[in-house]
Order: sequence, then C-alpha cells, then structure tokens
Amino acid sequence: MRKIIAITQLSLDGVMQGPGGPKEDPRDGFTQGGWAMRFGDEVLLKTLNDTASGEYDLLLGRWTYDLFAGFWPKHLDTPVGAGFERATKHVVTSTPGSLDWAPSQRVGGDNVLDGVRKLKASAGPDLHIWGSHTLLQALMAGALVDEHRLWIAPVVLGQGKRLFDAGLPPHDLTLVDTVRTPSGLLLNTYRPN
Repeated sequence: MRKIIAITQLSLDGVMQGPGGPKEDPRDGFTQGGWAMRFGDEVLLKTLNDTASGEYDLLLGRWTYDLFAGFWPKHLDTPVGAGFERATKHVVTSTPGSLDWAPSQRVGGDNVLDGVRKLKASAGPDLHIWGSHTLLQALMAGALVDEHRLWIAPVVLGQGKRLFDAGLPPHDLTLVDTVRTPSGLLLNTYRPN
C-alpha cells in the first residue's frame, strides 16, 4: 500500500497559501504571496532537492495541478522540475478538460475519498501531495494522510488558507524528525498516531 505524504510550507500561524511567489495564489484577497522565499537556505534547498529527486507520484487537486503545469515544465533543469515531470500526476478533479502535463491521470469516482483509497491501495510509489489545500482537508478528514512534512517558517501572516482548518476531527501526531535550518525554518515530520 502506498503512503500519502503531505509536504507543506507553513507559517507559524498555520497558513499554507502562496508560499512561492507574490502572484502564486491571490484568491480571497491574499496579499502575502511569496512569504516563504526569504527563508530559503542551503539546508532547505538540499531537503527540497532530495525530496524532489526521489521516487514518488504526485497527488494533486485541480487548482494546484494547473498552477504546477504552467510552471514546472519550464524548469526541467531543476531537481523539482525534473522530479515533477517524471512523476505520474494523479489529479482529483470534477472539472472537465484535459490533463496535458504527462503523465497525468484523473482520480475519479462518486466519492473523492473512495477514489483516493483505491489509488492508495494500488501498486506504485508513495504519493506526495504539495499544496492542494481543499484536497488535503478532505484527506485529513478521512484519515488518509500517513505523514506530514511541515516546513515551518518563523513568520506570522494573519490571513490565508490554513493547513488545519476548523472542522477537522481531533487527532494526535507524533514528531518523528526535526531539523532547524540556518534561517530559522523548522523541518518537522509528523505521523498520525
């Protein structure tokens, strides 16, 4: 059975929206895009490159898929671009239209969680989910996330989409690894109990 590993850049107040750039995700009036970039350092870069260079498939919501498909294929000379290009992109979407970033597959079915459970039970590498706020909320509510890699930046944003939204069922996590980077990021790995 594959594991679902959520890799999330996070502010101290739990915001995961728009870490990469000012125009990455301005939905709902979010104006703090690019907040994570100033905390990039050699330890984070090595972690990011090592993660992206491994063997995995991607599990993405449609909005994140479209965002990534418009950016990463133009950056194949980076470990992240090359890794994302190589991975099969499993896209949870009800939006009609093509998935042109190959190889990509639609995760379908009447129930999103049933489709993801079937995918998780299939043969293949672990599934990495980056971003994909709405999908991630559903996966956490369905107890389908096997590991959280939270890259926590020492910044408070005060607004934006939060990783742990109201309404999620209470659950305990165990810290299994932590690294502090020179810029003050905490790279924490948690697993549900």
